Amino acid sequence: MSTQPIGIFDSGIGGTSVFKEIKALLPYEHTIYLADSSNAPYGNKTQQEIIDLSIKNTEELIARQCKLIVVACNTATTNAIKTLREVYDIQFIGIEPAIKPAALKTETKAIGILATKGTLSSELFHKTTDLYSNGITVIEQVGEGLVTLIEEGEIYSDAMRALLKKYLQPMIDADIDYLVLGCTHYPYLMPLLLELLPNHVKIIDSGEAVARQTKSILEQNHLLNTQTSHANNQFYTNGNIEILNNILEEKYIVQYLKF
Repeated sequence: MSTQPIGIFDSGIGGTSVFKEIKALLPYEHTIYLADSSNAPYGNKTQQEIIDLSIKNTEELIARQCKLIVVACNTATTNAIKTLREVYDIQFIGIEPAIKPAALKTETKAIGILATKGTLSSELFHKTTDLYSNGITVIEQVGEGLVTLIEEGEIYSDAMRALLKKYLQPMIDADIDYLVLGCTHYPYLMPLLLELLPNHVKIIDSGEAVARQTKSILEQNHLLNTQTSHANNQFYTNGNIEILNNILEEKYIVQYLKF
């Protein structure tokens, strides 16, 4: 099983930010990435809809003989990973906003969280926030419209800049010193965020932590690929192939797949 691929799925192209971290840490692991762009964004859907879509994606990856599945979507993790773990006999690694490090490191005692409605309203998010936010002001902001613009390839558009200015201003007014990115699409906004935020604000996303956890789980279960041959990285989308191609730094083959 060690040579079987790692499965990764997201509501679209955002999870490629997690793929890149996994690839950097585990260069010889084969991967299969599913971009469920035709159903993006997940953040505005009901919990049951998110669970159903996550099951669909999981079954596609299991059918392709994946040895482990990374749920590279904050909304799917916070709403569906508990169900996935109950239903399927395979290891799942999820992703959720990195509230803990921000809450522990803040000096201004104010942090911002930019995430989807589905993540911010989830039970898992509220439990994590309650655990670490004592004595800290937490500015939560739904990033309405951000995922859609990213999926349309409009990262540096005027519309994107206007939305970010609107969403960040209350955080700046509250004197945050950490901004937590609660969606795997949002790291692609890093250049704009750095431009719009004060210099002292640090930005945290969970991609690197997910890569470390993936390596740890593979090692614990003796599933680490010990071969050092060229890795096979497959990308499938039920949306726009060109947009997924453009977001990937290397020239991978992206295929359209109806799933």
